[in-house]
Amino acid sequence: MSSLTDRYVAATLRAVPTQRRTEIAAELRASIEDMIDGRTEAGQERGTAEREVLTELGNPEQLAARYTDRRLQLIGPRYYLIWWRLLRLLLSFIPALAGVVTGAVKATVGGDLDAGISVGITTAFEAAVQIVFWVTVVFAVLERTNTPLNLPEWSVDQLPEAPQERQVSLVDTCFSIALLVFFIACFPWQHFQPWLSGDGSRLPIIDPALWGSWLPVLLAVLVASIGLELAKYRARRWTWPLIAVRAVLDLAFAVPLAWLLLTDRLLNPDLVQRFEWLREGGTQDVARAAVVLTAVIVVWGFIDVVVKARRHAA
Repeated sequence: MSSLTDRYVAATLRAVPTQRRTEIAAELRASIEDMIDGRTEAGQERGTAEREVLTELGNPEQLAARYTDRRLQLIGPRYYLIWWRLLRLLLSFIPALAGVVTGAVKATVGGDLDAGISVGITTAFEAAVQIVFWVTVVFAVLERTNTPLNLPEWSVDQLPEAPQERQVSLVDTCFSIALLVFFIACFPWQHFQPWLSGDGSRLPIIDPALWGSWLPVLLAVLVASIGLELAKYRARRWTWPLIAVRAVLDLAFAVPLAWLLLTDRLLNPDLVQRFEWLREGGTQDVARAAVVLTAVIVVWGFIDVVVKARRHAA
């Protein structure tokens, strides 16, 4: 576990420009060490001296602002950091959640995928604007009226651990989640915006009867996989519990899919009847190829994450 000084310096450096971090880190560590030495020479225990010195220096974000001559204020500095933390927290999930839910409802109920995407993006943007406006107004009023929030004072116990090397990047996480959302959207899209048969009737690719059995299960696994991606990003790396969850989710998706393919239950029977090569046994060729491809993807993915976990552990 990193020391309190390491954690304090790391928390301070997160709020300063990258090009100044080396300079500020050296200066701050030297100042902290001098202050601690002064207290220990007077007979104080080093651990106690360290805590008192860091408490005296105060909130690392405020110290970082002093180092960079940056003013922390909305209308005044009193509630700036609280406003900024709450705003980031709300913006991190509420607009996305509102956009996904609204877009999914529009695409599913209205049967229009394009309209669903448009409504989802618009809703997410409007939610973000509303959050920024109302949170800012509330804190502006609180600062102008000098209303006390009776929040606990900052202490060194609130310091996070010094950042560890991140194995999972934000770009990779966003790409994986976007891919999962795409696959999730494909299920209702192929049902409500399907191919058209010769007489103009709707012709879904997947057997519509599966909506009452296996399709909700497959969709639930994909949604759970999004949660796994978020947990992996939060953990910064692949851990053995996350690998176990990944293996369970992969099997929960691949096994039913393979069974449906090999038993000719996945494709819409009307679609099979429309194409001669499918009627003459082509479905089995497609099924076997798809099952082999799925197995390769699952096994390769499992080996990849195990190697990454072992490399980090080493």
